Amino acid sequence: MELRLLIRDVRLVGALEACEAGRPREEFALTALRIGTLALEQAQGQIDAGVVRGEGERLLEGLGSLLTSHEQRVDQKLAGTLKEYFDPKSGRLHERIEHLLKNGGELESVMRKHVDSEGSTLSSTLEAYLGEDGSLHRALNPEDADGAIGQLKETVEGVVRGHRDGLVKEFSLDNPDGALVRLLQELEQKTDRTRKALAEKVDSIVEEFSLDDENSALSRLVERVDRTQRQIGAEFSLDDESSALARMKKQLEGLFAEQQKKNDLFHQQVRESLADLNARREERDRSTRHGEEFETELAMFLEDRAMGSGDLVERTGATTGHINHCKKGDCVVELGPDHRAAGSRIVVEAKQDQSYTMQRATEEIEEARKNRASGVGLFVFSARTAPDELDCLARRGDDIFVVWDAEDASTDPILVAALELARGLVAAGSGDADHELDRLEIERAASRIESALGDLDAIQKSANTVSSGGSKILDRADKMKKKVMREIEQIRETTGGQS
Repeated sequence: MELRLLIRDVRLVGALEACEAGRPREEFALTALRIGTLALEQAQGQIDAGVVRGEGERLLEGLGSLLTSHEQRVDQKLAGTLKEYFDPKSGRLHERIEHLLKNGGELESVMRKHVDSEGSTLSSTLEAYLGEDGSLHRALNPEDADGAIGQLKETVEGVVRGHRDGLVKEFSLDNPDGALVRLLQELEQKTDRTRKALAEKVDSIVEEFSLDDENSALSRLVERVDRTQRQIGAEFSLDDESSALARMKKQLEGLFAEQQKKNDLFHQQVRESLADLNARREERDRSTRHGEEFETELAMFLEDRAMGSGDLVERTGATTGHINHCKKGDCVVELGPDHRAAGSRIVVEAKQDQSYTMQRATEEIEEARKNRASGVGLFVFSARTAPDELDCLARRGDDIFVVWDAEDASTDPILVAALELARGLVAAGSGDADHELDRLEIERAASRIESALGDLDAIQKSANTVSSGGSKILDRADKMKKKVMREIEQIRETTGGQS
C-alpha cells in the first residue's frame, strides 16, 4: 500500500527531520506508524501485550541506532562549522568582527551616518515629531483647540457639566420627580404613620394605668396588693388561733418548756457528777499511795497512746539511769520508726505532791532529761496538787509542764496535746538534714495550744461552779477541745507521726 502524508505536527516534523533522508527516515516513519496502530488497538482491547512489548523494543533499538548515527553526524558537522566561524586564526567570525569594530569600520560609518551629524537620520526623525512643527508638539499644545489636549479638555468639561446638571436637578425642590422631593415625601408619610401609632400606644397605656377602669392593669394590681396585705395581716395576728404566728408561738412555748426540763435535768446530773467526783477525790487524797497510783495511771495512759503511734513506753521509776544512784524519770517514751526522729527519747515525770513548785519541777525534769539521755522532758502535775501559777499547760525551753486529772476524761486532750508537742520538739531538734522541720511553725503551734488550753481551763473551772447556762459553757469547752485536737493533728503532720 502506498501512502503519501502531509505532516503539520511540529513534534513529528522535528523527529523526522532528525533522521537521515531516504530509507532511514521511511523506516522510522513506518515504525512510528506501527507503534501508533498498536497503541490504538491496545486502547480498543484488540492487541496482545507481548506483541506491543516486542514491537516497542524493536522500535527502541532502531531508534537508538538512528539517534547514535545522527548524533555522530551532527557532532562532525557542528565541529566543522564552529571551527570555520570561531577559529581564532582562520575563522570567518573573527575576521568579520575586526572589519566591523576597527577604526573607520563599517559599524562606525553607519553610526556616524545615523547619529553624529545634524542632518542624520535620528536628528531628522526627532525634529519631525518633537519640533515646533512636529505632529506630537501640535497634538500636545494646550492652546490648539484641534489638538489632543484641547479635545480631551472639551470632552471632560462636557461630561462634568452633564453630571452636574443632572445632580442639581435631582436635589432641587422645584423638581417634583427629583430624588430629594421623593425622599421628603416618604419621610412625611412615615412620620405621620409613626405619630398615629405612638398616639394609639400612649392611649392604651394611659387606659391600663387608670384607676377609674376596674379592668385596667393598675386596678388589678392594687386589688391584688390589698388582698395580699389582708392575708399577711391575718397570718401575723395573735387574735386568730389558726394564724401562722399563733401556731409558731405555741410551738416555741412547747420547745422552751421541753428545753427547760432538759436544762434542769442536766444541771442535776452535773451537780451529782461533781459531788461524786469530789467524794472520790477526797477518798483518794486520804490514801497514802495516791502518788504511786497517779504514776501508774499516767504510765498506762502513755502505753495506750503508744499502741496507736508505734512508740515504745518504758517504766523507769524503779531503775537508775546515767547518773549514779539517780532514779529521776518515771517513764521514757522512745519514738517509733514512723517518726522523723525515730529512736529519740522523751522523759516523763509524774507528781501528785503539793510540795512541788514550778521551780522545783523545772530542776527535777532537767535532771531527769540528763539521767535518761532524753532531748525533751514532760512533767505531769496531778490536778489536785498542781501549783496555782500553772493553768493547764506551759513550756520552758525543751521542757513541758502539764496538769492532768486521771479521773477526769476532759483533761485527756490536754495531756495528749502536751505529749504531741513534746514529740514535735524532739523532731525539730533532731538536726536531720534530709527531714529538716519548721521549728518556727512548731513554736507557733505550741503558743496557740497554750492559749487555747488556757481558755479551756478557764471554761472548765467555770463549768464546775456554774448553776445555769451549763449547756452553753460545755459546748464552748467542746469546741476548744476540738481546736486543740486540730493543733495536735497539725503537729503530727509536721513531725510525721501516726495517730
